[in-house]
Amino acid sequence: MIWNRTPYDWPEGKRSAACFSVDVDANAPWYWQNRTNLPEALAAREHRQYGMRAGLVRMVAMLDRLGIQGSFFVPGVVAEDNPELLPGLLERGHEIALHGYFHELVSDINDEQFSEALESSIEIFVAQTGLKPQGFRSPAWEMTPHMLNELARHDLWDSSLMGEDVPYSIAGVAEVPVRWDNDDAIFFKFLGAGDKSPRPDAEVELQWVNDAAAQTRDGGLFMLTVHDWISGRAARVEMLERIMRNLIDDESVWCTSCGQIAAHHKTLTNALDVTLEKLTSINDRNRQDG
Repeated sequence: MIWNRTPYDWPEGKRSAACFSVDVDANAPWYWQNRTNLPEALAAREHRQYGMRAGLVRMVAMLDRLGIQGSFFVPGVVAEDNPELLPGLLERGHEIALHGYFHELVSDINDEQFSEALESSIEIFVAQTGLKPQGFRSPAWEMTPHMLNELARHDLWDSSLMGEDVPYSIAGVAEVPVRWDNDDAIFFKFLGAGDKSPRPDAEVELQWVNDAAAQTRDGGLFMLTVHDWISGRAARVEMLERIMRNLIDDESVWCTSCGQIAAHHKTLTNALDVTLEKLTSINDRNRQDG
């Protein structure tokens, strides 16, 4: 337990930070969910394709108006299906990072399969851009010790975990934390019968504005995560622009990319560092107590 929290050392006198991140899932989760038998039904597949046809363009135009860099996490198969995507994002000054190959879920694959998917995705990014990706975000935001070891081996930062309000290190990997309640999918994702009805845009906007303001006052990181096929509709892009404009207009907030935050974190010597040994000892103690 830490009773006295030291304020995080943001650069250039900034008090807090904000990041606009996009998970460009497109049809990757659909491929993975139906990997043994692709159905002929088109509704869910076409819904997801909306982002590639309209939503992504609208989001990038918004970022151009705001003058900030977005962080785009792209599954390998999405890059293969859309070979202009990665080069186009880089040309517009944005950051691209890994997001699995088929958006495969950690619970569905073993360590060897994860390593193969990671290396295949890296090869696609290099082939299409000439650059090795620097960051990773796990589909469905789950990690294992093996995954962390593989990220460290490839010198990648991560943005999948929720152990702090500010960047921290885990098993030698710089972690740029996320939050479920700042992700559009839990509020707006709807693919048909069985899904919860989407929440009103105004309600979610108020929640995110309030959280952004609180994180700013507290010196934390406001990480907003959206999906182009979910929040790429015109009204939601306008909502996102209002939220980010408030942060940009606050000179105490560092509005930047996940990679820039990770790079800054690596320069700090007094930041929280969680080792695998600590995690292992906690697991061992829990097993003994159980």
